[in-house]
Amino acid sequence: MMENQSLCDDNMEEAEYVLLDLDDLPCEVYIFPNAPYVLSGLDTLNPILAIDGKVKLIGQYDETIGTCLVFYESDTPPVVHEEAGASEANLCSGRPTLDPKQTKSKQVKLVTQLQKILKFRLLQNSETEGAREKPKED
Repeated sequence: MMENQSLCDDNMEEAEYVLLDLDDLPCEVYIFPNAPYVLSGLDTLNPILAIDGKVKLIGQYDETIGTCLVFYESDTPPVVHEEAGASEANLCSGRPTLDPKQTKSKQVKLVTQLQKILKFRLLQNSETEGAREKPKED
């Protein structure tokens, strides 16, 4: 039984996560949430990201320095307090009450650890033309 488990572990591929960084884009470029996109050339030095068939971006990998962790943040339900006893101020004794002074809390969970960040910038027309040109034969 242990042999099968070790064979499965050897055949499993290790996943590598990459953060797509779009912070260097000009303010004029707006990307709609859930816009369709095509990411190609991840195994090249400069992957291409086409968004909604309109915006073309070129990427460059940056190695992370130290540990880069990715977290997921979600809203947590409000904390409910149970009244301990009858009170003149509480007309609904025995029912849960919400604390109006309490701020909204968030729950944070670790998603993964990163080794690379893929920074994107606008792809210039001259860069696409150069990539399409075939070398001249002498």
